[in-house]
Amino acid sequence: MDPVGLQLGNKNLWSCLVRLLTKDPEWLNAKMKFFLPNTDLDSRNETLDPEQRVILQLNKLHVQGSDAWQSFIHCVCMQLEVPLDLEVLLLSTFGCDDGFTSQLGAEGKSQPESQLHHGLKRPHQSCGSSPRRKQCKKQQLELAKKYLQLLRTSAQQRYRSQIPGSGQPHAFHQVYVPPILRRATASLDTPEGAIMGDLKVEDGADVSISDLFNTRVNKGPRVTVLLGKAGMGKTTLAHRLCQKWAEGHLNCFQALFLFEFRQLNLITRFLTPSELLFDLYPSPESDHDTVFQYLEKNADQVLLIFDGLDEALQPMGPDGPGPVLTLFSHLCNGTLLPGCRVMATSRPGKLPACLPAEAAMVHMLGFDGPRVEEYVNHFFSAQPLREGALVELQTNGRLRSLCAVPALCQVACLCLHHLLPDHAPGQSVALLPTMTQLYMQMVLALSPPGHLPTSSLLDLGEVALRGLETGKVIFYAKDIAPPLIAFGATHSLLTSFCVRTGPEHQQTGYSFTHLSLQEFLAALHLMASPKVNKDTLTQYVTLHSRWVQRTKARLGLSDHLPTFLAGLASCTCRPFLSHLAQGNEDCVGAKQAAVVQVLKKLATRKLTGPKVVELCHCVDETQEPELASLTAQSLPYQLPFHNFPLTCTDLATLTNILEHREAPIHLDFDGCPLEPHCPEALVGCGQIENLSFKSRKCGDAFAEALSRSLPTMGRLQMLGLAGSKITARGISHLVKALPLCPQLKEVSFRDNQLSDQVVLNIVEVLPHLPRLRKLDLSSNSICVSTLLCLARVAVTCPTVRMLQAREADLIFLLSPPTETTAELQRAPDLQESDGQRKGAQSRSLTLRLQKCQLQVHDAEALIALLQEGPHLEEVDLSGNQLEDEGCRLMAEAASQLHITRKLDLSDNGLSVAGVHCVLRAMSACWTLAELHISLQHKTVIFMFAQEPEEQKGPQERAAFLDSLMLQMPSELPLSSRRMRLTHCGLQAKHLEQLCKALGGSCHLGHLHLDFSGNALGDEGAARLAQLLPGLGALQSLNLSENGLSLDAVLGLVRCFSTLQWLFRLDISFESQHILLRGDKTGRDIWATGSSPDFPAAAEFLGFRQRCIPRSLCLSECPLEPPSLTRLCATLKDCPGPLELQLSCKFLSDQSLETLLDCLPQLPQLSLLQLSQTGLSPKSPFLLANTLSLCPRVKKVDLRSLNHATLHFRSNEEEEGVCCGRFTGCSLSQEHVESFCWLLSKCKDLSQVDLSANLLGDSGLRCLLECLPQVPISGLLDLSHNSVSQESALYLVETLPSCPRVREASVNLGSEQSFRIHFSREDQAGKTLRLSECSFQPEHVSRLATGLSQSLQLTELTLTQCCLGQKQLAILLRLVGRPAGLFSLRLHKAHRETVLPQTGGLCFGI
Repeated sequence: MDPVGLQLGNKNLWSCLVRLLTKDPEWLNAKMKFFLPNTDLDSRNETLDPEQRVILQLNKLHVQGSDAWQSFIHCVCMQLEVPLDLEVLLLSTFGCDDGFTSQLGAEGKSQPESQLHHGLKRPHQSCGSSPRRKQCKKQQLELAKKYLQLLRTSAQQRYRSQIPGSGQPHAFHQVYVPPILRRATASLDTPEGAIMGDLKVEDGADVSISDLFNTRVNKGPRVTVLLGKAGMGKTTLAHRLCQKWAEGHLNCFQALFLFEFRQLNLITRFLTPSELLFDLYPSPESDHDTVFQYLEKNADQVLLIFDGLDEALQPMGPDGPGPVLTLFSHLCNGTLLPGCRVMATSRPGKLPACLPAEAAMVHMLGFDGPRVEEYVNHFFSAQPLREGALVELQTNGRLRSLCAVPALCQVACLCLHHLLPDHAPGQSVALLPTMTQLYMQMVLALSPPGHLPTSSLLDLGEVALRGLETGKVIFYAKDIAPPLIAFGATHSLLTSFCVRTGPEHQQTGYSFTHLSLQEFLAALHLMASPKVNKDTLTQYVTLHSRWVQRTKARLGLSDHLPTFLAGLASCTCRPFLSHLAQGNEDCVGAKQAAVVQVLKKLATRKLTGPKVVELCHCVDETQEPELASLTAQSLPYQLPFHNFPLTCTDLATLTNILEHREAPIHLDFDGCPLEPHCPEALVGCGQIENLSFKSRKCGDAFAEALSRSLPTMGRLQMLGLAGSKITARGISHLVKALPLCPQLKEVSFRDNQLSDQVVLNIVEVLPHLPRLRKLDLSSNSICVSTLLCLARVAVTCPTVRMLQAREADLIFLLSPPTETTAELQRAPDLQESDGQRKGAQSRSLTLRLQKCQLQVHDAEALIALLQEGPHLEEVDLSGNQLEDEGCRLMAEAASQLHITRKLDLSDNGLSVAGVHCVLRAMSACWTLAELHISLQHKTVIFMFAQEPEEQKGPQERAAFLDSLMLQMPSELPLSSRRMRLTHCGLQAKHLEQLCKALGGSCHLGHLHLDFSGNALGDEGAARLAQLLPGLGALQSLNLSENGLSLDAVLGLVRCFSTLQWLFRLDISFESQHILLRGDKTGRDIWATGSSPDFPAAAEFLGFRQRCIPRSLCLSECPLEPPSLTRLCATLKDCPGPLELQLSCKFLSDQSLETLLDCLPQLPQLSLLQLSQTGLSPKSPFLLANTLSLCPRVKKVDLRSLNHATLHFRSNEEEEGVCCGRFTGCSLSQEHVESFCWLLSKCKDLSQVDLSANLLGDSGLRCLLECLPQVPISGLLDLSHNSVSQESALYLVETLPSCPRVREASVNLGSEQSFRIHFSREDQAGKTLRLSECSFQPEHVSRLATGLSQSLQLTELTLTQCCLGQKQLAILLRLVGRPAGLFSLRLHKAHRETVLPQTGGLCFGI
């Protein structure tokens, strides 16, 4: 009996336990591996007999402490066939604390270190320098060789084949199928100290395990980051690499170390590289420094793997990052162990800034269909089970989409292994519709048949929940009761490992086999445990946004917990939960209803893209059709998903939800990392109307998968695939699929780096898409020859309405014909039929080939192509390299190309010489409406009108012209064209050649000619004036901005006498605006002047020339006397009538006198206007004098010394009355006498308006005194002259001396009016109206005296003049009038009172 057996005090029980375990050594090895994960089991015990080996293993297990020993005894009783009496003794003796004596525990803890494995013993002080100063190279290599062999042996022992647990197939721990690995094409970018894991991945660039470390970087740190979502197999791959190295496959590395951040996070002290390697891994037997120096020297053959980098991102404290992350940073940057290879695994999200920019990024994308099939083939050893599992997966899309996640694929295979033998085909998969039920079936499969350990499951779930809440994934024996450890080990729910935090600090740790399993067990506890109420449960039903991963320091551990809670809310799970809850079905039902109610509230909210995906997962797990319908109908019409990773499972779940939606939906995936086989999840989704993808991760495999899905989307109208890595292979699949989608209206392949041939292959599908309206092929870098081929497609395809190509843009716009889709599909090869040719001729094509590097020979090919095509609405070739010759060719061909609107040849290198050629080429084009050429602005634009009707015969046209005599001028048909040659640098030497080229255009209609912005100068203006008669009738001529002097400008006035078509000349000298215009109502029938063949037209033309005035508008010009004299001399020969409009800042008195003196020399002048021109105070007198000096002046209007207008009589009009208006001229008392003297020289003044001046009472008194001398026969207006009651009283007193006054009215209120009406003869009766004069009592007597003297006054009206009854009585008493009728009316407060007649007077009040 060994010492331990003696100390146990029960010889028979110990012997029975040894004999029992001797029968199943493999099971004991597996359990020893679980409880002592770092113990070497076979390397030193192969020579012992089986019984001694068992005793040695039990001794090692016993010294670990009571928790490990008790958990082991519970496993023995649960998993092995133990007789009942022996089981009772084992549990009562060894399975509780009383059976494990404190003495034994103390002895176990105080065992000498010599009994421990040599790999666990390394006194820290031994890390010092060797006593010997030097060792020979052979000895160093020998030490390193021994250490490297120790590492490999330790790894071999660690990855020795494991024994499956209860109910598990033999391949449960054996199967490994590598997931899809894609290497990113872009290097890392680290803004703000963080880099994102969703980088660009080149689709099709699969990476094998051996290729992970192939790099061209020879110096500095070489770092690989493996990114994958939970369950993708990152940790499994890391251990797979260690196993392959232990088996001798990775020969490029002499040493390989694997560290898990979940364990490294437990280390709080700073580590050196040697401490990291030798404290946490087996250490060298001696001379650690020598071994580490060897590793440093051969660092390029050392691989360090760090698993779970996302778990290392703890919030940084005041001292910066933690010790482990600091060490990791130095390793990545090459400051420690330079040249070593570093590999890190992480979930997508925020990564530390210490990763170098050149780090290789590899994405794990899970399983595709072939990999799932491969995994199933390896998992099932039996042929019938293998075939049955494959059939089940092929017939169930939901389960197949779940298997895209490797962890779920393993769970699915385990469940199928358990279900297939006892269920008919198809029934097994029916039990696995959701991820939650997948895990539920896994728990049932791992449990003993017919026995579900409810209490153990709930207790283990409580541990799982507590770990999620505290962020704990590693548990120790003190955290989990021994029975639970045994339960977890028995059912493969827990895994164990050795946690090392130092050379002598190590203990066994436990964790759930996968984080998702921990979440599932936590969800079971929340749903079935009586300790959790309904309100507490609903707090865990939340939606996590994946965008948080971009900034969150550490990713959450409960991402799938809400999904599992939603899955457990399914009615299918109620029996399972009720069993766990020991029959409390009502409580379970209430919790399920609470979860569904929370999801209903979330479904009606406006959510971001990531939360929509999470919600769809939760709703899909519930299997509630009503909830799914509510969620589907609540989704917005435009559903964007931007910049977060999506898996095939995500899209499959979204598709499941959309099946419950009636309305169409638009899905936009922009910047979302997508797995290549993701589009397969959209098969049969008939609700999608618009579908767009924009991601560099989409490539040929993605396109192939998409091509299989497109024909199944019956309502799809818009397809977008932009910014991808598709090549010809991927496009070929899509081109084959597009004709199967006849309902498509828009297709976009923007920014896909497509080759020329690929683009041509795409456009071949246009005839097969009868409803297509837009095809976008922009940003694909095609050559000119391909562009011309595309132009041919646009010309020949009857549905194309526009081809637009500009630098990176390449867009086809189409107009579907009226034929039905079925008709078009039945006869796709009949495009040359007569009906379609007629349709092609009736359509209008717009062709825009801008900035496409087209040259002259390309223009020739394009012309030949377009001549065979339909009518062209617009041709835009701007920004190319056609130069003069190419522009000439296009201009000559314009009339043959049937262009109906626009031809744009801008920015094509046209020169001044080329302008002449273009003008000659367009001279015979009847449809040209406007030509705009600006060499400075690189503009060459032709605008066209509709083609004219066929010319009529001479007799018919003559009748037509005669009929125009009965029409108003505005009703005449218009036909004109514009030639704008602006900013072309034209000089005088170019004019003759230009006019020759323009000569052919003049007979085609009224011509608007624009030469503005050139360099004609005075010489050019003079030369052009000579050439203009040869151009025929123009509608307008613009000579602005040509550097003309004042002499040259005034010289243009002669054109009035030489050009019959010129009716208006507008000149703004300072701004150099010069415009010659014809009659605005001119029409095409007058284009060539008078026509002797048509008498009616000639007669009408002469009539119009006599009636329409010519106008000269000269502004912003220094109007000095010499200039005015020359201007008037030039205007002598101008036919009339003539309107002269002048404007300048200030016109001196001398200039005004000169101008007025010249008026008799201009008999044809009908209007002289000085607008916005400052005039001196003397100007009213000069203008007033004009009324007498120039009999033709019939009206002078001067306003505010800023605007003066003189109207003249025609020569045919007889002399008559004239009027003068001098308002706002600052006339005061001192001016009245002289002004009245000037007015007195006039024969007859019908009206004089002196309102708004400064006369005041004194000036008005003076004016009234001079009134008898002024021959006014109409109205004298003196309003707004600041007068008072004195002026009103003086008016009353003056009436007797003005016999021709017939009426006077004064209003001193707000109206401020003062008007006197005259007649040509003396008036017997006068009327006086005084309003708001506010007479005071002292004014009454004076008013009465004036009334008494005005014997001709027959009517007086006083309105609101402040006369009370007393003042009125006094007024009536003082008025002395001879016998006769005198009417006095007093208006007051809108009442009129009639007083009784007194004597011969009649009063009305």
